[in-house]
Amino acid sequence: MIGRISLVLVTAFLPAVLGADIAVATRNIRPGNVLSASDIVVIRGSTKGAFEDASPIVGAEAAVALFAGRAILLGQIAPAASIERNQIVEINFASKGLSMTTEGRALARGAIGQRIRVMNLASKTPIFGTVQEDGTVRVSK
Repeated sequence: MIGRISLVLVTAFLPAVLGADIAVATRNIRPGNVLSASDIVVIRGSTKGAFEDASPIVGAEAAVALFAGRAILLGQIAPAASIERNQIVEINFASKGLSMTTEGRALARGAIGQRIRVMNLASKTPIFGTVQEDGTVRVSK
């Protein structure tokens, strides 16, 4: 029993003793800035909830202010927005053989796959749609 308890203790505290890789900001980064490889360095350390690698962070957007020398946590990064607020976008609707396209104005920023509000410029009606990879907004129902 004593051998088993010590094994559990060693495995529970081993990462903290050896240290893990964590991603750290190299400079102060404002919310909304897209991160590049030069903004991140991976160092030895241990911080709960921090990124262990820079690859998922590069090309993403800072959701909050990131400070130089501090670990970058999972909740501090968001997908980069492909549509900006007030940008003119193409709105597409398709259902059972019927297809319609019109222009709209984005009422919020949005990343690919995110649901945002857009205003139909012809009718001035606000509607919800999903941001597509090509920069259009797909409306359903």
